[in-house]
Amino acid sequence: MSKTPGGNLRLLHVKKPAKGPRCGDCGSSLAGIPALRPKEYARLNKSQKSISRAYGGSRCSTCVRSRIVRAFLIEEQKIVKKVLKAQAKK
Repeated sequence: MSKTPGGNLRLLHVKKPAKGPRCGDCGSSLAGIPALRPKEYARLNKSQKSISRAYGGSRCSTCVRSRIVRAFLIEEQKIVKKVLKAQAKK
């Protein structure tokens, strides 16, 4: 309830608090993206809804970094296996 300038009592509609977007891997909140209700995201520009990075707006920076490192190490491991196989043939 709130009192109007005329002295009348009116019901005040209180909106639900927004939780904001979270990382899909670790669940931490994403930095740089505002915490809004779903309808309000429709009014934002694309640049305000995401971050200009791989997985921007979906994953946090630490998870993206670990994904990139993991992919790099897997590729390195494949190369090492190939080299060891070639050496074993000789």
